[in-house]
Amino acid sequence: MSQRIGLLGGSFDPPHVGHLLIAQDAFEALALDRLLVVPAGTQPLKQGQQTPAADRLAMTRACFADLPGIEVDPVEVERGGLSFMVDTVEDVQRRHPAARLHLLVGDDVLPTLPRWREPARLLAMVELVVLTRGEASTALPAGVHATVQRLPTRRVDVSSTEIRARVRAGRSLRGFVPDAVAAYIASTGLYLEHSRASVLESPHAGA
Repeated sequence: MSQRIGLLGGSFDPPHVGHLLIAQDAFEALALDRLLVVPAGTQPLKQGQQTPAADRLAMTRACFADLPGIEVDPVEVERGGLSFMVDTVEDVQRRHPAARLHLLVGDDVLPTLPRWREPARLLAMVELVVLTRGEASTALPAGVHATVQRLPTRRVDVSSTEIRARVRAGRSLRGFVPDAVAAYIASTGLYLEHSRASVLESPHAGA
């Protein structure tokens, strides 16, 4: 029987408890054998400065450490340059030629699919799983053809943007990210606008 492998890509800037819950829920609901969490090297559609890929990879590894069946795949970071999911899927196919691949994307990502590299070829290689919140769901964009499985996910009102803002404000990250991720942010001074020392000296740092 062929393996069922899921792929969950993203910036993970930083990874947080919402990512953890989505990954665990999808792993169980789709009866996956493995779920590969893939931090992007450099996202071509993301505007503005991006946190160094090495830091995001380290935080993602800390976030998902020791979860059975879920592993962090550094393929996009190690490949370097702009990250395109079609290249990543091809790489995973080469390593696991008999596997059925399930590409997990958020409902909010669907409108961007026409701007991805070779979306038709990508969608021919995977089974598309759209993670939805609530009853509303976004339709596939015009010209994009794929069989879609919609997977309801729990609502977790945590975002990477909010976490970065909390770090800059010297506020606690407890409950937003795993302790290992909070410790990494505190020890490296990530997301600070002024100085590395300010987060290390803050009574909330790494909490």
